[in-house]
Amino acid sequence: EELPPITTFLNRLLALPIGLQNTLFAAFEELMNARIEAAIAAGTHDAGLETIRAESLVVTDRRTVWKHDSGAETQLFTIRRKDRNKPMPADEAMGHMGGKLLVNSRSHRSTVQVAAPSLMLDDGSIERRAYLIRPLQRDTLSLAELDDSHWEKADEARFLEAWNAEVAAIPEYSTSAFHLVTGLLLPIWRRLPEKNARVYRLQTDDGERIIGRMLTTIEVEGFCENLGLDAPKLSTEDAWALVAEGKAVVHLADGLSLRRVLVMNERRIELTGFTSGMVESLKARGLFGEIISWKLRLFVPMGDAGKAVFEGLLDRWPLTSIAERG
Repeated sequence: EELPPITTFLNRLLALPIGLQNTLFAAFEELMNARIEAAIAAGTHDAGLETIRAESLVVTDRRTVWKHDSGAETQLFTIRRKDRNKPMPADEAMGHMGGKLLVNSRSHRSTVQVAAPSLMLDDGSIERRAYLIRPLQRDTLSLAELDDSHWEKADEARFLEAWNAEVAAIPEYSTSAFHLVTGLLLPIWRRLPEKNARVYRLQTDDGERIIGRMLTTIEVEGFCENLGLDAPKLSTEDAWALVAEGKAVVHLADGLSLRRVLVMNERRIELTGFTSGMVESLKARGLFGEIISWKLRLFVPMGDAGKAVFEGLLDRWPLTSIAERG
C-alpha cells in the first residue's frame, strides 16, 4: 500500500547481483505487460498522442457541428481507412518457443498456443492464461476456457493444411471507417463521451493533416444527439462489422436484436426477440437453429456468408438502433 518511488526501486535493484536483477526485471516486465493488455482490453489504456497509419486514409464526409461566437468551428470527419492484411507465415507461427499446434475441430482453424502472463482476479485467485497465435491476431484465453473449447492438439501436417487454407482466404486489404472530432473542442468537451478520451493525428491520401478525438460509430450518435444534430447514417457494412467484432448490439424492427455471444466456447452471432411464427421465415433467410438447454436459439453464420444474411434481415426488419456492448 505504501510503495517506494520508482527511483528507490531502481537503486535497490542496482545493489543486487546481475543475475537477480535480470530475473526481477523479467518478472516486472511480465506484470507490466499484463496490466497494459488488460487496460487495452478494457478500453482504458492511454498511449498519448497516437499517429494513425494505414494503406489509405480518405475523408468521406465532413461537417461543422458547432460554431463559437468568435467564428472558431468544431468539425466532425468521417474517414475511411484501408489496411493491408499481413497474415503471419506458418513457419513463423511454428517458431514460437514452446508453442503447441492446435486445430479447432468445429471451425477447422489452426492456432499456436504459447504461455501468457497470469492475472490476479478481484477475489485474489490467479487466472492462468495462454496466447493463441492466429494469422492476423493474437487472442488471450484462460486455460480453463481453452480446456472447454474445441481446440485440440494436431500434428504438423494437419496444422499446416488448416493454417494455409485460412491464409489463402484472407483478402489483400480490409476497410473500415471511424470518426474524428477536430477544431475547437474545449467548450463542448463535456458533450463528448467521458471514456476513451484519446487524441489521434493522421495524414490523408490528399496530404491533409488532421488531429482530433476519435469517436466510434456508436459514440458519434450520442455526441450528435447532445448537439441536437442528426447522426451520420450507419452503413450496413459498418453495422455488421460492429456486431461481428463484439462491440455493439444491433436492434431491428419487431423487437429483434443481434449480438455476438460465446456458446460452447465458440463465438457466434445470435438473434433474439423472435417469436415462434418467425422461425421458418428467419431460417429461410439463412439463419440456423440449435436446441441448447431445451431452448431454440437462432444464429447468423460468421464471415462473408453472415454478412449476406445480415443484409437480408435488414431488408425485412430495418435497423432501429445500435447500442454499445456492456
